[in-house]
Parts: sequence; structure tokens; C-alpha cells
Amino acid sequence: MIWKPHVTVAAVIEQNGRFLLVEEETDDGILFNQPAGHLDPGESLVTAVIRETLEESAHHFQPETLVGVYHWHQTAHDRTYLRFAFTGNITGSEPHRILDAGILRTVWQTPEEMRALQTRHRSPLVMRCVDDYLTGTRYPLALLTHYA
Repeated sequence: MIWKPHVTVAAVIEQNGRFLLVEEETDDGILFNQPAGHLDPGESLVTAVIRETLEESAHHFQPETLVGVYHWHQTAHDRTYLRFAFTGNITGSEPHRILDAGILRTVWQTPEEMRALQTRHRSPLVMRCVDDYLTGTRYPLALLTHYA
């Protein structure tokens, strides 16, 4: 068997001191996460985060910088994730769009509200990405190269 990590993207979106999260049904119960998902074959990381944000939150997202790259091993399911977290701006929305299967709703939470609900986060990366964002961690998108 060939081992390979799950490559995922996430959008860290802040407006007026609150962060966009999705509440979703998972194998581990109803949990919170950033709009996030897996990289599809042939897709760039930037295209993936734009797509996943729209599919999970009905918001059009324009990534501006990379917050970080995170490696996490989920021991409960023996899965390894490599997450690329982006920040940027919402450029529009589709309020009547049907969200991805399993997504119950979108919510906006302050960092304090997020910390109070950490036991309901999909992974420790949810809060870590916000903490890195709050400390001003940013990398230019030019750091990423996609060969089609």
C-alpha cells in the first residue's frame, strides 16, 4: 500500500472581528471547520480554496495570501492531512445556493467564541489557523507554483 496524505485547502476569512466557519455533519458528530476540502486532480491550490469556499459557504472568495501549511496526523482515523490555509476577501455570495452535502450552516464567530467551542472543531488546525492569522502570519501566493 502506498501512503499519501490528504491534501486539503481552507479559507480563513475574517470580517469585523468574526471568522467564517461551517457547521457540518462528520463521522465524529456535528463539528465546526473553516470552509475547507480536498484538492481535486489537476486543480491548483488557489482554485481549490475558491471552489471549496463557494461549495461550503455560498461565498465567493478571493485568496490574497497563504496563512500557513499544516501537517497533522489524526490518530483516531489514522489519517494524515497536509492543509494549505489561505486568507483573503469575500467578493460576493449566492444566498440561495445549496451547500455541499453535510454542511448544516455557516456561522461567524469571534476568536473567543471559537475557543469556547474548541471541542467541537473538526481538527486542532481550525484554531491554529486563526491564531496564526491573528499574529499576522502571511505568505505571498507567489510562493505556490502550479504546473498544469
